[in-house]
Order: sequence, then structure tokens, then C-alpha cells
Amino acid sequence: MAENRNIIDGVDEETILEHPNIKMHRRGVVDDEVKSLRRDTQMVRAAFHNETWTTDPLGRSVLNVPVYHNSTVTFKSVASLDYSMSDIAFTGMLYGIHGNPTSFALEEAFAIIEGGYSAVATSSGLASNNAALMAFVEAGDHILMTDGAYYPTKLFSKRILKKFCVEVTYYPPDISAREFAKLIQANTKAVYVETPTSNSFVLSDVAMIVQSAHEAGAVVVCDNSWGGSIFKPHDLGCDVVTNAASKLIGGHSDLILGLISAKDEQTYRKVKEMVTDLGCPPGPDDCYNALRGLRTLGIRMKHQAESALRIAEWLESRTEVARVMHPALKSHPQNELFRRDFSGSSVLFGFQLRSFEHAAVVSMVESLKLFSLGFSWGGLNSLISITELPNWDYGAELGETLRLSIGLEDPLDLMEDLDKGFQILCSHSTVAS
Repeated sequence: MAENRNIIDGVDEETILEHPNIKMHRRGVVDDEVKSLRRDTQMVRAAFHNETWTTDPLGRSVLNVPVYHNSTVTFKSVASLDYSMSDIAFTGMLYGIHGNPTSFALEEAFAIIEGGYSAVATSSGLASNNAALMAFVEAGDHILMTDGAYYPTKLFSKRILKKFCVEVTYYPPDISAREFAKLIQANTKAVYVETPTSNSFVLSDVAMIVQSAHEAGAVVVCDNSWGGSIFKPHDLGCDVVTNAASKLIGGHSDLILGLISAKDEQTYRKVKEMVTDLGCPPGPDDCYNALRGLRTLGIRMKHQAESALRIAEWLESRTEVARVMHPALKSHPQNELFRRDFSGSSVLFGFQLRSFEHAAVVSMVESLKLFSLGFSWGGLNSLISITELPNWDYGAELGETLRLSIGLEDPLDLMEDLDKGFQILCSHSTVAS
């Protein structure tokens, strides 16, 4: 062992820094071998360090990271405690709030899939969005936020950021470069984009937004919950990528969790420190379930996305439907932008009915057998909800808007269920004149 190496508890510092639980925090995710693999293989192999998940003298181990339940972390010596305190939140385990091997594995896997430097797990997708924004602003600063943002994040801006004198300006998601540039102020420090918007499925030109924001010295935060695994915001220059892992990544509608990926070390440190300061880490069981869901995300999303597009195309043929809002459809006004930026499709889309009476729409929705009425999306069960369509989306309003999350059921069964629902819709009402 070289004499110039620092020794902690009999282990040289170079060896310590090569451990995956520390390497990710100190130098980002550097598993170049996994990064070079294709997307579906990455989902299965990212953060697979089973050689560290055992103390067996014969090296026998397990395929899945164990679930570590801990608040207190113990230390072999004062030297190891001092090392852990030397750069709090960036030296691996210190206290439960800073994470453990279960959360570290999830964070590493997410960062690899997103193409980021490193990642942070939070207690919800909302916490990820909010922490990511707060990491880059202070009193007197200005944020530009898409008007189609996740509604609770807009509420956070109006209720919390306003109290701390952070101004927020909302822009239409399909804004032009010229109009977007006009909105940037001298104190604009962050831009928040979500593409497509999760109610009306309007796309934003992320590359254009990134260029304008960076020219003004602002960071760009992108909510990639809809496009996780098929859209790479970091590749377009986004500084931070958030994901409501409760949805597609979890995949089973049984956990609440968020993830944040940062493009570089400086950005990562700001985000990690904010999550620590806010005290919003996830529990280990949710981290385990999210990582398990991530392993199967590729195959689930392929099936669900194919079914969603098939159903969307079928809905376009229905006389009861005024328009279908799915960016992968050729009829979508931004389909060309979608094909430029996305490598595949997703499970969530909407459609606007013609002007039927509200009571008839309620009867239709409540009659469905395979679509549960509920919020969220991305799980194995299909969902439906009645939503609102802002005036700037797809021209003038017609009838009510329904949003579908397509699960793992056979699409033919889902279409039959919707067909029966349309029959009830028409039998209970006449189209308004």
C-alpha cells in the first residue's frame, strides 16, 4: 500500500472511493460499461453491484439489492465518522436521511438511464419538482414555468415560492423562440418545462428553450415523467431531469416516489443539498419497489405504448370524438417535433368528446369495467379521468376531455369496454346543438 495514500480503518482512500456507494456521490456515475449498453439492458443491469450486497465468505450473493431499514448509521472508528462528516451527504452513509445502499442503487440506475452525472431520490414526484426549483432560486429571483406544468407544482409556485418573493411567469408550452426570449428577465434563474403536458399533450421545443435559458444564465428543469426511457432531456442540454417514479417506473400504482437527475457535479450538489435540507428522502421499501419496477420498464412500456397508440387511432374513427390528443399520431399538430425528440411513445393520452351533456359523460365513465376512475397513470391497470382542456390547447373548446392511461390489458378488450361506454353516452344524451 503506497505511503502517500490516506488510510481509514485499514482501507486506503483509493479503494474506498471505488466502492459504488461512494463513487456515485464523489465522482458521479462512472460505470462506462453499463452506459454503453442499449436502453433495455441498462434498465436491467444499471447499479447491479451484487458483489457488495453480501458478507458471505464464499462470495454468494443475491440478484436484488437488499432493503436497508435504517435511521442510525454506526461507525467502526472516529476516523470513519470524521470522513463521513467531511462532506455531508456526499460520502455515502451518515444518517438515514442521506440514504443507504437501497436508495443509492436506485439513484445510480436512474442517472445512468437518463444520462446524468448522478441522481437523488425524493419522497414524491412533487418533491422532486419542488426541490429542483428551490435549489437554484432565492428571494428576488424569477422562474419561467410552462403553463401546462403538473398542477401541484403550479400550486407550490403560487403558495410557497410567492411567500419567499420568487416570481413565476407561465408560458404556453408551444411558445415560439421569439416569444420565449421576450419573457426572460435579468433575474430569471430557472426554467421549468414539461413535455408533453400531461392533460392536453402539447409539446415544447426543449432544445430552443435550453438555448435561450442558457444564454441568459438560467438552468432548465425538465419533468420527464411521460417520456422516461424514450426522451433524453440531458441530451438536449437540460440541467435537471425529474421523474414521478410513482407512475411508469413504479408501474404498479403502489408507491409514491420521485427522482432527480443532474447533468454535472455542481448541479448535482445543489440538488442533493436541497433535498437534504428539505428533509424529503423516500423510504427504503419504496426505493426497492421503484428499482424493481425500473428493471421491467422497457418491456412494460413497449406493450402499453403500442396498445395506447392502437386505441388512440381507433378513437379517431369514432363519431363521438372530436379530437384525440396523442403526440405520436400524425394528426397531432406537433408530430414532427415529437418524432425529432422522442424515440418511442408512452401510455398516457387524451381525447375530446363532442358536446354531450355532462350527465351523459358521467354515465359513460361510470359504466366502464376495465378503466378505473382515478388519478395518476403508468400502472398495469388502465385508468380514466375527466380533465380540463385550457383554451390555448388545440383551438376552441368543444366537449369534455377524457384522459386515458393504458395498462397491460389486451387493447381489444379495452376498446370493447370503451365502445359499450360510447353506446351509453349516446343513449343518455343528445349532442348539443
